[in-house]
Amino acid sequence: MKVYDTGNIRNVVLLGHGGAGKTTVAEALAYVTGTTTRMGSVPEGNTISDYDKEEIKRKFSISTSVIPVEYKGEKGEYKINILDTPGYFDFVGEVEEAVSVADAAIIVVNCKAGVEPGTVKAWELCEKFHIPRLFFATNMDDDHASYRQLVLDLEKRFGRSVAPFQLPIRENEKFVGFVNVVKMGGRRFTHLSDYEECEIPDYVQKNLGIARNALLEAVAETSDEFMEKYFSGEEFSVEEIQSALRASVKTCQMVPVLMGSGVNIQGFNVLLQVIEKYFPAPDEFETVGVDASTGERFTAKYNSEASLTAKVWKTIVDPFMGKYSLVKVCTGTLKPNSEAYNVNKEQSEKIGKVYILRGETPVEVPELRSGDIGAVAKLSVTTTGDTMALRNAPILYHGPQFSKPYTYMAYRAENKSDEDKLSTALARMMEEDKTLKTMGDPENRQSLIYGIGDQQLDVVSSMIRERYNVGIILEKPRFAYRETIRKTVKVQGKYKKQSGGHGQYGDVIMEFAPSGDLETPYVFEEKVFGGSVPKNYFPAVEKGIQECCKAGPLAGYPVVGIKATLLDGSYHPVDSSEQAFKTAASLAFKDGFMQAQPVLLEPIVSLKVTVPDSNTGDIMGDLTKRRGRVLGMESIHGGKQVISAEIPMSNLYGYNTDLRSMTGGAGEYEYEFARYEQAPGDIQKQIVEENAQNPQQ
Repeated sequence: MKVYDTGNIRNVVLLGHGGAGKTTVAEALAYVTGTTTRMGSVPEGNTISDYDKEEIKRKFSISTSVIPVEYKGEKGEYKINILDTPGYFDFVGEVEEAVSVADAAIIVVNCKAGVEPGTVKAWELCEKFHIPRLFFATNMDDDHASYRQLVLDLEKRFGRSVAPFQLPIRENEKFVGFVNVVKMGGRRFTHLSDYEECEIPDYVQKNLGIARNALLEAVAETSDEFMEKYFSGEEFSVEEIQSALRASVKTCQMVPVLMGSGVNIQGFNVLLQVIEKYFPAPDEFETVGVDASTGERFTAKYNSEASLTAKVWKTIVDPFMGKYSLVKVCTGTLKPNSEAYNVNKEQSEKIGKVYILRGETPVEVPELRSGDIGAVAKLSVTTTGDTMALRNAPILYHGPQFSKPYTYMAYRAENKSDEDKLSTALARMMEEDKTLKTMGDPENRQSLIYGIGDQQLDVVSSMIRERYNVGIILEKPRFAYRETIRKTVKVQGKYKKQSGGHGQYGDVIMEFAPSGDLETPYVFEEKVFGGSVPKNYFPAVEKGIQECCKAGPLAGYPVVGIKATLLDGSYHPVDSSEQAFKTAASLAFKDGFMQAQPVLLEPIVSLKVTVPDSNTGDIMGDLTKRRGRVLGMESIHGGKQVISAEIPMSNLYGYNTDLRSMTGGAGEYEYEFARYEQAPGDIQKQIVEENAQNPQQ
């Protein structure tokens, strides 16, 4: 592939709901530009972007793929870097990576299914990062797909900025062409995406008039001169319309709607024309970072002549492909056999060959210019989010903003001997997927893996098995309960052992009471009179209490909120020892704890659930079933409500899946630990019984 200048590059991300047809759109664009000679299909598992075995097996995208295509447009040759992203919400990290380097977006909508939660999320992402976008309606070959209804729904949901650039022409219930609203001409498909001019059918005229007027109004609003022209009844030229619309698309004031059929490869030549004419090149933006040497804000135009700066936006670690760091060159030119400075790690990296990736296939290129997306292999310290620059010009860019993972499970290796292999495999998976986290939970003797949702964790376990040949078991985690007491009791703990020679003797009388401080395991005091227990044994008594607090007598969870007071006891001048008093204190603790109305404390979290207005009733009812307390609701933009609640952490297990089910995927949640509260009697009984059957290992 030849090297392209910044002005002839378009970085376009495909967004949309899972199953809307993004991968098919990417495949069709590759086919009509001659990048491939055969159109792949998702069901057959032979598309460019879904190359991973897991993607082929499951028939949906799991990671973002780059498909660079070359397109001969009206004003020269262009390179379009298509970023095909997953639609399923569990893989949102992949979408966030792609959005961080995209200059424009195509939101793919299944015309038959209409506006789905993934459509809304795609729009919200574009709004957040001010990304110019268009809607592409797929499935136009389905006679039940109503384009007119889709446009109405899009306008209702996203406002007046939505503007259809095309209207469909159907004959005998088949999609055969379209009307170009900008040029006011009919177009009939001849072969695949090729078309010829034709008459505009009468039945289209009414909707065409509405769409045309909306376009002309948008053009008029771009300048005072055009506004005068519009009100005086003068016609705009096609060039004036296109120039004004391009400005409106770039500033996100207008969002075109186009259409096509992925299966029949129709509508993609027009889509390429619109990408060329209306989507901005990287050099129309500024790149913003921080000068690491001064701490000052840095801004620059995308310019191939400046010093090199590039951001690493994604990492691929594959046992077969090796490690690739995907980069977007912001300023300067990335050349092979050179050296770059990793500003984040403050280390130099040797750049070997420079590639573009087409799906899984690396294609060597002579250089990458400003604004282009490519890859470098085998960088030693560089990870996703790092900036590559020159040592004497250390510019630092922000990496992708990732969603925080809240879904977690306990994990372990199927075979104990594979623990090191599993640890290595997980480290590599986390290098690729920044929404994946692992952490140890020594208190409950378990390791935890966090992700965006259950589906992601299931995919990760399958990938580890497939790629690294190591089995991983995911299971319900143990929750961090605590134990405490409600009553004050006085007990004796006596340890006496005689077995020839020196024996063991320790005798304590202790009082156990609630301390009122659930943040601290225990408070120790002594009120011994007359030396019945010598002072040198006090630390041993406290040590016995301290060790008992690590695993309580009720269900083996840590003890909190105990006040232990040593009142009295006795000792033997020969047989008493620190160990004997430590054991006596342990016996007193276990006996006293069970007499002092022991209770289980459960962790309570503060929960925030964001859902569409229409789902609030279902969500609040479900939270009540989960023993949650709804604290309030707050309306936010986009017709959504944020529900605040407090809920036992154990009852959030599996919540991600249930929330998506209740909201069609539109709901989101976050939580943080609040405090401990006494668990209800039935819950306590259940947990005590479970732990009696399966004590902590």
